[in-house]
Amino acid sequence: MSKLPPARYVRDVEGYTPHTLTDEILASTEPLLLRGLVKQWPMVKAALESPQAADAYLRRYYRDATVVAMLGSPEMGGRFFYNDTLDGFNFTPVRVRLDGVLGELRGHYNDVKPPAIYVGSTTVETCLPGFAEENWMDLGDRAALMSIWIGNQTRIAAHYDLPDNLACVAAGHRRFTLFPPAQLSNLYIGPLDFTPAGQAISLVDFANPDLEKFPKFAEAWQHAQVAEMRPGDALFIPSMWWHHVEALDRFNVLINYWWRATPEYMDTPTNALMHALMTIRDLPKEQRAAWQELFRHYVFEADENTAAHIRPEARRVLGPLDGDATRMLRAQLLQRMNR
Repeated sequence: MSKLPPARYVRDVEGYTPHTLTDEILASTEPLLLRGLVKQWPMVKAALESPQAADAYLRRYYRDATVVAMLGSPEMGGRFFYNDTLDGFNFTPVRVRLDGVLGELRGHYNDVKPPAIYVGSTTVETCLPGFAEENWMDLGDRAALMSIWIGNQTRIAAHYDLPDNLACVAAGHRRFTLFPPAQLSNLYIGPLDFTPAGQAISLVDFANPDLEKFPKFAEAWQHAQVAEMRPGDALFIPSMWWHHVEALDRFNVLINYWWRATPEYMDTPTNALMHALMTIRDLPKEQRAAWQELFRHYVFEADENTAAHIRPEARRVLGPLDGDATRMLRAQLLQRMNR
C-alpha cells in the first residue's frame, strides 16, 4: 500500500495452548494474536513438513464429502469479488468432492500464476470426521462451530461476522487486516443482499486502494490492525470487527471456531436491519426521528428503568425474554408479515 502508512499490529499474546485459554482471552473486545497457540496440532506439524504432508494428513480423515469450491481464473489474482458491474461475481462456485479440490491444488503447487481455488467455511465434522479429536481446542462451555477453509493464494474482502471468531492457521501463512465496527462508513460496503459469500464486503481493493474513488478509506486505515500469521498461530476476532483475509502460500488451511455469547433463541440482528430498511429508512425525516427515539429508548439504551412503571407480570415483551416468549413473538411477527 504505497499511498498509506504502515498499519499497527494486532497485540501479540504468547504462552497459551488449546488447554489453557481463559475467558479473558475469549471475551476480549479487541483482536488478539495468539502466537503458537496450535503449534502442537498434528495438522500443523504436517504442514511445516511440506504441503504434500499436510494434504496427506487431511486425506486421512476424508470419506466422501462434497464441498462448495470457488474457482477463478489466474487473472483475478486470487481476489474473490464482484464483476465490474456488481451484478455478478468473478468466480464460479461448484460442488465437488473435497479430495478433488486437494488434487487440483496439488496440481498447481508450482505454477507461476495458478487459478484461484478456495473452499470457504465448511463444517469439519461433516467433511473430515475425527479430525477434531486430534486437533483439539478447549473453549469451555461455548457451543462453538468448528470450520475449515482451504485454498491457494487468495484474498477475501473485508467483512464482519456476527459470532466471535478464533481463527487458527493450520497450513501456510495469512495476513489479517482488521477494523473496529465504528469504521463502517469509511470502508465503502457493497450491497447487503447480494454478496459473494453471504456477508456484505468492502469494495476497496486492499492491494491497490483507490483513494480518489474511496477517499474515506484513508481514515479507516488509521484504525487498521494487521496480524501476520505463521502456521500454529491463532487470531481472536471479536464479534462485528471487519477483517480482510489474505492467504499467502500455494497451500493454505485455516481452522476456525465461531460462537455467540447470547442465548440460542436470539435471532440474528441482521434480520432486524433488513426489516428496518424495508419499514423505516424511507419514512419522512420527522417519522424516522421518532422511530430513532423509540429504538433508543426500548433497545439501545434500555435498562431496568425502561419498564419500571409497569407491573412485572404485565410487561410482556418489555420484560426479560426467554425461549418460549421469543418463539411466541416470532410467530406473531410472521403472522403480521404474511397478511
